[in-house]
Amino acid sequence: MAGEPDEDAYVEDEGELIDWQLSVAFAKSRHAEKIEGSKTLTQSWRMKERMKTVSVALVLCLNVGVDPPDVVKTSPCARLECWIDPLASSPQKALEAIGSSLQKQYERWQPRARYKQSLDPTVDEVKKLCTSLRRNAKEERVLFHYNGHGVPRPTVNGEIWVFNKSYTQYIPLSVYDLQTWMGSPSIYVYDCSNAGIILDSFRQFSTQREQENESSSAGSSPRYNNSSCNSQASGVAAVKNCIQLAACRGNELLPMNPELPADLFTACLTTPIKIALRWFVLQNTSKLVPNLTQELVDRIPGQLNDRRTMLGELNWVFTAITDTIAWNILPRELFQRLFRQDLLVASLFRNFLLAERIMRSYNCTPISSPRLPPTYQHPMWQAWDLALDLCLSQLPKIMDESSNFKHSLFFAEQLTAFQVWLSFGSEHRNPPEQLPIVLQVLLSQVHRLRALDLLGRFLDLGPWAVSLALSVGIFPYVLKLLQSSARELRPLLVFIWAKILAVDSSCQADLVKDNGHKYFLSVLADPYMPAEHRTMAAFVLAVIVNEYPSGQEAALQGNLIAICLEQLNDPHHLLRQWLALCLGKVWTNFNAARWCGVRDSAHEKMYVLLTDPIPEVRAATVFALGTFISNATERSDHANNIDHSVGLKLVSVTQDGCSLVRKELSVALSGLILQFESQFSAVAYQFLEEERQREQNNPTIAAIAPGGWNVVTNVGTDGSLPSAVSGSSMKYSTSRGSIKGLAISPILSYNSSGGSSYESSGSVENVPVFQDRLKRASSSSSLASLATPGYGNVYTNVWKCLLQLVMDPDPEVGDMVKRLVNSVNLKATTTARPKLMAKSTITSHSAPSSPSNRPPANMPQLPQLSETPPQATNFPGDVMVKAGEQTMSQRPHSGLPVGSQFRYSAQFSRSRKIFDKGPSILEDQEEETTRTSTKDSLVSTEFFQWCCKYFGQSVMRVSDDKDQESEPHHEREFRFMRNARVREEARLEQLRAGFNRLDDQVFINKNQSVPTVIKFHPYEPHLAVADREGISIWEWEQGTRTNYFFNQNPRHSRITAMDFINAHTKTLLLTGSDDGAVRIWRNYCGENEEQLELVTAWQALSDMLPSTRGSGLVMDWEQESGNLLVSGDVRIIRVWDTQTEMKLQDIPTGADSCVTSLVSSSMGKSLLIAGCGDGSVRLYDRRLAATECRVMTLREHTGWVVKVHLQRGTDGKIISAGVGGDIRFWDPRFTESVKHFQTSQGLTAFEAHPCRDVLACGSVNQYINIFNQFGDNLSTIKYHDGFMGQRIGPITCMAFHPHKIRLAAGSTDSFVSVYSTPDKRR
Repeated sequence: MAGEPDEDAYVEDEGELIDWQLSVAFAKSRHAEKIEGSKTLTQSWRMKERMKTVSVALVLCLNVGVDPPDVVKTSPCARLECWIDPLASSPQKALEAIGSSLQKQYERWQPRARYKQSLDPTVDEVKKLCTSLRRNAKEERVLFHYNGHGVPRPTVNGEIWVFNKSYTQYIPLSVYDLQTWMGSPSIYVYDCSNAGIILDSFRQFSTQREQENESSSAGSSPRYNNSSCNSQASGVAAVKNCIQLAACRGNELLPMNPELPADLFTACLTTPIKIALRWFVLQNTSKLVPNLTQELVDRIPGQLNDRRTMLGELNWVFTAITDTIAWNILPRELFQRLFRQDLLVASLFRNFLLAERIMRSYNCTPISSPRLPPTYQHPMWQAWDLALDLCLSQLPKIMDESSNFKHSLFFAEQLTAFQVWLSFGSEHRNPPEQLPIVLQVLLSQVHRLRALDLLGRFLDLGPWAVSLALSVGIFPYVLKLLQSSARELRPLLVFIWAKILAVDSSCQADLVKDNGHKYFLSVLADPYMPAEHRTMAAFVLAVIVNEYPSGQEAALQGNLIAICLEQLNDPHHLLRQWLALCLGKVWTNFNAARWCGVRDSAHEKMYVLLTDPIPEVRAATVFALGTFISNATERSDHANNIDHSVGLKLVSVTQDGCSLVRKELSVALSGLILQFESQFSAVAYQFLEEERQREQNNPTIAAIAPGGWNVVTNVGTDGSLPSAVSGSSMKYSTSRGSIKGLAISPILSYNSSGGSSYESSGSVENVPVFQDRLKRASSSSSLASLATPGYGNVYTNVWKCLLQLVMDPDPEVGDMVKRLVNSVNLKATTTARPKLMAKSTITSHSAPSSPSNRPPANMPQLPQLSETPPQATNFPGDVMVKAGEQTMSQRPHSGLPVGSQFRYSAQFSRSRKIFDKGPSILEDQEEETTRTSTKDSLVSTEFFQWCCKYFGQSVMRVSDDKDQESEPHHEREFRFMRNARVREEARLEQLRAGFNRLDDQVFINKNQSVPTVIKFHPYEPHLAVADREGISIWEWEQGTRTNYFFNQNPRHSRITAMDFINAHTKTLLLTGSDDGAVRIWRNYCGENEEQLELVTAWQALSDMLPSTRGSGLVMDWEQESGNLLVSGDVRIIRVWDTQTEMKLQDIPTGADSCVTSLVSSSMGKSLLIAGCGDGSVRLYDRRLAATECRVMTLREHTGWVVKVHLQRGTDGKIISAGVGGDIRFWDPRFTESVKHFQTSQGLTAFEAHPCRDVLACGSVNQYINIFNQFGDNLSTIKYHDGFMGQRIGPITCMAFHPHKIRLAAGSTDSFVSVYSTPDKRR
């Protein structure tokens, strides 16, 4: 006994270690989220229409030498106009020089515009100028620059001033007229005192125009007012599309400081760097250059458009700062309109921000329309001052010593600030203000690499970050960079473009237009590029060709198919996935690409990926092969043969364990059905014929029409239904037969355990049901009979595949295939309908009458499928019956054809409410004709869009599993601490388990139905109890039931196995039913209002054999390896790898009976033990070949083996119990049992505690015996009469708690009990 605590301590330490190291099954994104694309964000970054200012009117009213009468100027006063002193020469020459200088200043911002000067003009000259410019500009923007320094101030009546011809009078010019002449779109610049009055007048006149337009539209006749309405409408549009910049408010005068130019506002708008430098000197704020003079500033070397010079770099910094201020202050829509739509407008508004800063220092406030928020105190202006100071500090040395100019650190420092933001940035914080600066830095080769890296990190934060970057104007820059040949930029650009296209796929057109796709083709074909970057290139190319014919053509010419095929065997699974998706998209509805793939044997090369260990790769491959055979083009024998071979290959995917793959298989096979619709209809028709011949006394439902009526193929000679048919036999049912029963019913019922119902959608979606119960024994004959030489093996095999998928445990897969199968069956039945009946018209909403069963002479022949196609001439009359309604012979004849009645039927769910009236007839009347073509009932998924969503999410961020500060990590840490505490508490109980009684009943309650399987959760106080069709979750410590849900298995089947997956962390519930299906549930407890979810489901065993007393499906779950072992009423043991969701191996049992119990070694991962129905215990070594893996057969039990158990530890013994009551202990090294003892006959359940040698035997005789490993009876739990006596019926199932000494038992009276050792503390 002294060594036991040490051993337990070792086990406990190991347990704690295991919690962190245990794999977590079914936790991938395909299990945790719905397979759908991301919600598309409304992209506002792309301008609806880009504009260009093509004409500029420069109207200068200076009247040099004559001051206006209403302005009293100071002495000295500001005199410079466009940096020219007008008094230095004759008035006319000065005026012309000023006009020419202003034009040159504007030409720097828009050199291609058409400029017209109007110097000291009259009203007529202004009118002529404006109308001519508008006429030539058409729909483009026109700029009107007005300098009113030589005329009176604007009036409150909305007038500005010009001259008469002799310059003896000031003539008013109405802003209303100016609006009319200028039209829309236009931009106005007012450089005069009281300029704000013009904006107010402009707004008033705009309102007046709108009112005039409304009144004229309401009061005039439409016949006569078309022209007037158009002119008025254009006037209203002029108001909305006009931009105005005014030098000051309506009550302010322009600055008259003689150190400033007179046209300070114009200088700020057109020569921002020059005026900024002068103002910087005047402010005397330089810290580094104390003796800074205006003469020194004027000698700054360089050109404004050369960023390598001091002047050019200052201009670059100024542009970045003003862009940044605008982007951070302005609303996004206004920023797009003012700073991204028109280059000249963007330049003027950037300079307008400087004008606001400078002029406000002289008590003058520039205003604009649309109005901007104040920006003159933005912190970025301090960065501008610092950049100016640092540049100017170098100026004396450059002038005196001719030293080289050192570039500013402004951009490097701003990138550092951006990097700091990225370290803590998220969607919930303010956007980084440096983002526009990053845009500017892309223009510099010095900082480009770092800027792209930081930009990529920013885009990786999510779609919101991509939208922000696009709104700031990143797109044309990164598009232009695709022309770069620098290899070091390739990974960064590929990453950035993957992020952009994941959010906005419309950029595909821009890429193809600029030949950007060639860049990604070269990256994908580059063997030296890392696989991650080639994956992103494949994704970009897949988006380029997605539903974009021009992109498909360009990619095909770029040899995309060959490039992808060369890398299909790459070790990187994400690359394999996107290569397959890219191939699937490039030949979607593009025959040239398909035949290019045929020449390269693309479909054959892709077959190897159908067995890829990654489910997403397999799904992508099925997707690609599906689009490969779905091209609806002219058919040829060669094309048909290729489609047949691909279709047969896809049939092998039917048994894939991943529902994601099977959904894509359903879509792929729907494409095959589209191509060979008639042939599949013939197969379905032959199937229905054989069913009819077997079921002469019962009608065979062939299909469900769009309205919900059942199309029946067996009617008596008098047109009535056989008497054997009743309402109950024709209702929607959950019975769907065994897996082999698929051969009997080509279209079978869907399972609606959750009370779900069909909705009337007007399309052929639903699958009818047949008789309530189908025998398994007569299963394979029908399908086998179809595989005859005359019918062609291709269509038969594919049809059999579809029928199996109809029975798929995953309801989404089943529903998809039901639409396909039902539509084919409906076409098969309606194709054989008499033509004369189809000519009848709809006259009533009543049920259809019974048509005659005599086939007319013009009965159409079914399409030729082979040399001996089925004949339709003997096809009986078709009728439709509705569940629970009167038969056809009891109804009045309406004379309506069968097909015309489909749209008047309604669909009712199995769980129809008592007062439910069903769907509205009005909804069904939207369908005008009966659709019998599968083209109208194709199925689809969002798998491609879901895959694209991966690149829209962060791929650089540390996952929650590895981030020790994340909430999921803390939750997991809490669970592991709880697990350790449970194991520690249970350890003390285990020490007393070998000699303590175990009969203290701590829980009893009545279950929903008779329990079949019962399981303890290892760490939560949950007890899962399964009956035939559902699971109850009990909180056994509190004695309450937290949830009950249906397992969705067919009504004829029952749940025979159950286990907890990932019990150490977020637990899932695994269930298995005797039809071979396995289902995994999330949120099974019903706590915290979490919705029950089916994580996945698949057919673990597809060939369950009929048996009068079968074991059903038996399972053994290995959490350490993630393997699931299944067997039962079959002759094999199948091992599933839940990480890959594939079958690992099939181990032949070598027995002629079913497997009743499975257990495997958790230590060596190789020993497998199976108890069989013939009494044998068989040992297998999974490392050996299938023919050699059975290493030992132990035959000492005389009957059914109830349970086998493998003790923990390296030298663990095997314990087995037979139905005869004999308990045997085995040593794997010997063929004979090392110990055994006998209990009573009629053993129905046996359990051994996983941690201690405590055995429990449940009997049909209503008692439970508890033994230790020596055979000593510790306690007996019996049925006792009396008020306080225990209620225990014949035992059906038992389970020990994995750690605690607790025993749960279920009995035939539906009671569930939990027993414990006596509590010593009581």
